[in-house]
Amino acid sequence: MKEIGQGSKLIGFVQVHVGARIFALPVQAVKFERDRTSIPPGGFFSDEAGQYGILVDGDASPSDVQAQIAAASAEAVRYISGRYLN
Repeated sequence: MKEIGQGSKLIGFVQVHVGARIFALPVQAVKFERDRTSIPPGGFFSDEAGQYGILVDGDASPSDVQAQIAAASAEAVRYISGRYLN
């Protein structure tokens, strides 16, 4: 698993099922720099080594973190499905 930075904290893993495969995605809480955009921080990512993960806002409430994980998990299923099922 790739470490995002010193300000990140591993908070768990999410299992994503795509076809017959199961992917365990690390979920890391990070501190995001706030700016004037309305784009929510975090989400699913894939790095150049082909590893997957989910980032959530370290300052968010537990219910917001759950919502971020749910949205990122759905995004992960779409992305991974496109790579492995097509």
